[in-house]
Amino acid sequence: MAGRAPRRKFGPTQKDRIFLAVLPDAETAARIHALAAELKREHSLDGTQILPEHLHVTLFHLGDWNGLPEPIVAATRKAADQAVAAPFDVAFDRAGSFRNRSGIHPFVLTGREGDRPWRSLYAALGDTLKQNGLASIVHGAFTPHVTLLRDGRSVKPAPAGPIGWTVREFVLIHSLLGKTTHIHLARWPLRPL
Repeated sequence: MAGRAPRRKFGPTQKDRIFLAVLPDAETAARIHALAAELKREHSLDGTQILPEHLHVTLFHLGDWNGLPEPIVAATRKAADQAVAAPFDVAFDRAGSFRNRSGIHPFVLTGREGDRPWRSLYAALGDTLKQNGLASIVHGAFTPHVTLLRDGRSVKPAPAGPIGWTVREFVLIHSLLGKTTHIHLARWPLRPL
């Protein structure tokens, strides 16, 4: 797909979100979910926890759409096919809330190392997305995090965990907004350089 990405359609008809993400393995997702339940009780949060199978670290948000944007999906698949990065270890050892203008704050796990372990994958994928006409989604700072729940209360960052795993692949996800459904459209293994 050459040129610029089509404009996203905004408004109440948006039902399809697509994004590239890293998922924890099932055992790690269960540990994260259990930690989230402990932290929810500890901080008296009311938000609904993210399902274990939906826990992830978003690499690139490809937009919210009215219908699945096949040209964007095709360009993303091509870019992901070209991205090369080696497996790497991550650790999340802090929990706290991100600010949000809506008043509903994402309560997240973050890592003391920030984006350092993620840089190779993020850069490789960002470069290939740009080369495939998706430069408009490669912007801003990348803060690796796992959203545990969303809540009206805000919690200051504090030590939690740690929970870690080895990142061995990334996934293209189609989320049906409001339906608690994630469809994995494709996945790509990381491989030694």
